[in-house]
Amino acid sequence: MPRIKATALLCLLATTPAHAEVYRWTDADGAIHFSDKPPKRLPHRELELRNPVTVPMSENLRQSRKISATRDEVQTMLSATDRPQKSRSTRQSEDKQKKVCDGYRNKLDRIQSQLRAGYKNDRGNSLREKRRRLSKAYSRECILR
Repeated sequence: MPRIKATALLCLLATTPAHAEVYRWTDADGAIHFSDKPPKRLPHRELELRNPVTVPMSENLRQSRKISATRDEVQTMLSATDRPQKSRSTRQSEDKQKKVCDGYRNKLDRIQSQLRAGYKNDRGNSLREKRRRLSKAYSRECILR
């Protein structure tokens, strides 16, 4: 009988939440320390720890399945078999537009590298103005299209 009571008491103590104080202090070198034992001679403060927020695993799994189903649905809507075939002239105009956009990006990269390399004030102002003009044209013709 005493063995059963001791086991029950041990189980009860093992399941109680652990309560530990955490102390924070700064030493003479400016380093910040955290410990469960307060320093003897240094000023310190006890930190208040919040309980962690937990979400049930079943909720995570349900959300994951819902997102996967939505992703699959969108993928089937965007599948290549449902899309109308592009005409040759449309593809050629898209290729031409891609070349124009690549040209803008190359010019912008070149100006940016020149600005990083160093410049005199007048040269820098003209480079920044050129970059502004190219950036506006790139945005208008490639991004906002």
